[in-house]
Amino acid sequence: MPENASPSSAAPAAPAPGMRAPLTPLDIVAFVCELFAIGSLALWGFVAFDLPWNIVVGIGAPALALVIWALFVSPRAVFAVHPFVRGIVELLVYASATIVWWSLGYAWIGLAFAVVAVATGVLVGRRRFS
Repeated sequence: MPENASPSSAAPAAPAPGMRAPLTPLDIVAFVCELFAIGSLALWGFVAFDLPWNIVVGIGAPALALVIWALFVSPRAVFAVHPFVRGIVELLVYASATIVWWSLGYAWIGLAFAVVAVATGVLVGRRRFS
């Protein structure tokens, strides 16, 4: 270590292989936003359509969102993409959940979710870049 560098100015060490960084409250809020978005898509599919389409859309919409999430956004994503692409995919899933609530006639729930999800996404994104 150079003489003029203090221990507090060093970059944080990466976790050991096979270990994860500890969960923060921001991680928990992000996970709750993800669950709320997936649940919103399922609710919309089952409520907004007539039989048999309600079953198809009620299962298909959240399944499609989960596949897209697993491919690009999850911590163990299949494709390693640039953080901006990851943010756009995350934003599209959150925007679809917001639109779902608006189409069901609950615009305030959609707006509240959009504010919380975007704020969480910005904070998580800033943490990824630091």
